[in-house]
Amino acid sequence: MIRSVPPPDRDGAREAAARELADPAYAADDPWWPERAMQWVLERLAELLDVVADAAPGGYSGLVVLVVLVVLAAVALRLRLGRFGRSGASRPPLLGPGEGSADDHRRAADAHAARGEWAAAVRERLRGIVRGLEERDLLEPSAGRTADEAAVQAGRALPERAEELRAAARLFDEVCYGGRPAGPDADSRLRELDEAVRRTRPAPAVAP
Repeated sequence: MIRSVPPPDRDGAREAAARELADPAYAADDPWWPERAMQWVLERLAELLDVVADAAPGGYSGLVVLVVLVVLAAVALRLRLGRFGRSGASRPPLLGPGEGSADDHRRAADAHAARGEWAAAVRERLRGIVRGLEERDLLEPSAGRTADEAAVQAGRALPERAEELRAAARLFDEVCYGGRPAGPDADSRLRELDEAVRRTRPAPAVAP
C-alpha cells in the first residue's frame, strides 16, 4: 500500500528550496564577481546615457553632436591658451648692451622694410625708438628691459606720447612673440611714432 506524503508546509518548502539552490551545479553557472560588477557599471552607464539623450535635443544624434562640439571647443581653447602662454612667457630684452645706435636700428629697419621683412622692420623700428630715448637721457640704459617696460618708462618722460608708446609695445609683442602678421602699415605706424617722439620735448621735472 502506497502511503501518501503530505505536502510540505511553508518552512519546509523554504528549506527544500535553499538545499536545492545550494547545489554546486547552480553556483557553477553564476558569473564571476568581476563580471557582475562590470555588468552593474554598464547598466548604470546605459541609464545615464538614456537620461542625457532624453534631455538633449535630437536624442542620441543630438548627444553626439554636443559631444563633438565640446571636444572642438576644448581643442580650440587649448590652442589659444597655448599661444597666449608662449607669448606671455619670459621674453628676451628689447635691447642688449652694445647693439648699436638709434640710427643703426633705423637703417636696419629701413633695410628690412625694403625687402618686405615687416616683422623684422617692426622689431628694429621699436629698438631705434628706445635707443633714441636712451641717447637723449630720457631713459636709463638697461640691457634687461622689455618693450612694455620701456613704453611705461618712456611714457613718464613723454606723457604726450605715453598711449602711443604703449600701443607700439603691444604691436611689437604681438608681432614678435604672438605670431601676428605684420605689414607696411605696422612699419609706417612705428616710423611716424619715431619721428613724433624725436620732436616731442620731455615733461619738465617736478621738484620734490
